[in-house]
Amino acid sequence: MAILKRLAETARPPVAFTLDGKACSALAGDTVLTAVLTQAEQLRVSEFGGGPRAGFCMMGACQDCWMQREDGTRLRACSTYIEPGMRLRSLPPPAAQVAGTLAAAVAGEQAP
Repeated sequence: MAILKRLAETARPPVAFTLDGKACSALAGDTVLTAVLTQAEQLRVSEFGGGPRAGFCMMGACQDCWMQREDGTRLRACSTYIEPGMRLRSLPPPAAQVAGTLAAAVAGEQAP
């Protein structure tokens, strides 16, 4: 169940995006944080303890709203506007997919 429920400004144009491979819809002018939390129970999973995170200060100061695009680039969800076709993920990538990690090096050695 989504954390946020939209009560106003429902007539803005829809913006399609993807969250964890699932097609979602936001409204033009939404921040990534608003777009995600009107679709999901959390913004992301903490990379340190695995707990759910949903942003905190809502103004870009606390660092709690960092998310990743599917290509690995990071963004602040509270101060970045949703864009058509944006592909986001709420879970960190497996360590074997992160360049420079020991897991990636070991996976590369095992590749045919």
